[in-house]
Amino acid sequence: MRYMAAVSTDAGIVKSTNQDSSLLIEMETSIGRAIAAVVCDGMGGFSKGELASAAVIRSFRDWFISVFPYLCEEGLTDNRIREEWDLLVKKSNELIRRYGRSQNIMLGTTLTAVLLTETKYYIINVGDTRAYKISDEVARLTYDHSVVAREVSMGNLTEEEAEHDPRRNQLLQCIGACDPLIADIFIGEAEKNVVYMLCSDGFRHEISNDEMMTYLSPSVLESEEIMKNNLDHLINVNKERNEQDNITVAAIKTY
Repeated sequence: MRYMAAVSTDAGIVKSTNQDSSLLIEMETSIGRAIAAVVCDGMGGFSKGELASAAVIRSFRDWFISVFPYLCEEGLTDNRIREEWDLLVKKSNELIRRYGRSQNIMLGTTLTAVLLTETKYYIINVGDTRAYKISDEVARLTYDHSVVAREVSMGNLTEEEAEHDPRRNQLLQCIGACDPLIADIFIGEAEKNVVYMLCSDGFRHEISNDEMMTYLSPSVLESEEIMKNNLDHLINVNKERNEQDNITVAAIKTY
């Protein structure tokens, strides 16, 4: 499996600080090439959300560099990834909570991460950052931990109503502000000639699935330069449509 990847982020038109953080990392392992992307959205309503998002990014970067290669040598299993990531998120949650108590502030972050190996994808999600797979259609791979997502699942709101509901930014879970914290972990078969996309909620509110297909479908992304330009373009579209939040998007094309 080979990959093309790019990430783009912007503070947006309102906020002076970008509380989003992101990571792209590719490496050669004993089981072949692997690549990972992480997007974290520091909580805009809390103090120092950028510290929380950056802390989780550092934890995952260190894990990918120091732990993941050894897991590949030992024989990578789905259960081991689940155990490792569950522990990683819980440690990050406690670290951020402890820091918040020491500073008498509340801070937190969402998390979506994807790891691609030659055969599998692994995704972890907390909050309302999302992962998508783009092929001949746009498919969401994660579920939001939010009030409106819960209302949609209960039949009280439609997806369209949820996008405009005043509670759309209210989370049920985020790292640093929840105890207990239960992350979603999804595992599936890695496919060739698809695009795996991660984004903060600021990216998706004003962008349609049709626009994602137009600019991020595998057939369109012929180079990393095109990929980066298209990510930047979609961020600018969000800003032109008056998106108020920080905006971050990462994409990986397999081939």
